[in-house]
Amino acid sequence: MILFLAQLLDITVNNGTLSKDCKKAVAVSIHKGGNRSSAKNYMPISLTSVVCKSMEHVIAECLQQMWEDSDWLYEGQHGFRKGFSCESQIITVCQDISNALDESTRLDAIIIDFSIAFDLVPHDRLLKKMADSGVDLRVVVWIGEFLGGRCQRVRVGTHYSEEGRVVSGVPQESVLGPLLFLAYVNDISRNIESKIRLFADDCIVYRKILNPKDVEILQADLNRLWEWADENEMKINPNKSQALSFTRAWAKVQLNYSLGANQSPKLTVVNIWE
Repeated sequence: MILFLAQLLDITVNNGTLSKDCKKAVAVSIHKGGNRSSAKNYMPISLTSVVCKSMEHVIAECLQQMWEDSDWLYEGQHGFRKGFSCESQIITVCQDISNALDESTRLDAIIIDFSIAFDLVPHDRLLKKMADSGVDLRVVVWIGEFLGGRCQRVRVGTHYSEEGRVVSGVPQESVLGPLLFLAYVNDISRNIESKIRLFADDCIVYRKILNPKDVEILQADLNRLWEWADENEMKINPNKSQALSFTRAWAKVQLNYSLGANQSPKLTVVNIWE
């Protein structure tokens, strides 16, 4: 069986083709919380070919190894990487907050909410970023074939919808999907002076505030992040994003950060004292 799968992968990589069965998925919805009658409160999960997943494992292992060896992946990305986790992201951020408080310094942070990020990834732009990272052209073509021409049905209970074409995004429950998403957002820190930490699309941008200039720099970084999202066809939801200020000071901090067209994220001041 393993030999058969190895031969099949070799053929598909060299020919740049995949069978239609590898491009079919059944989408089921997982309730995230809130009103069960609202479609926005459900997360789609794609059930895909087991044979294709076996080939994906090999491709994913090669890609991850190459990117880790070349230090291509952004150091602040903690999602879907060996030695990194949601916990490592939280620990890193909390340590930076603790250091700022120990220095009696204020730290401002913006938690960024990306809307349906995995579903919005444009395939052509993703493939270009992968090619620019040094990935073998045959693998880039294979991934283009893996993403292109996909179709899916939605299952609710025992009922299925008609098949529909998938023209963008990466399958969230595929083996390759999360890694491809990391490659797509890898340049998110471009021109950002403040610290930015991620777990896949969970994003927080923060900076120590020593003087008014630091507030200006953090706001400029938010503007650049908004521009990056627009350029890369990602959507930031200002209404679900949050601004926080961590400080030991008793005086109330006025936060005036904005995202996009003067839309201010919800503001919170966290006062910490002994």
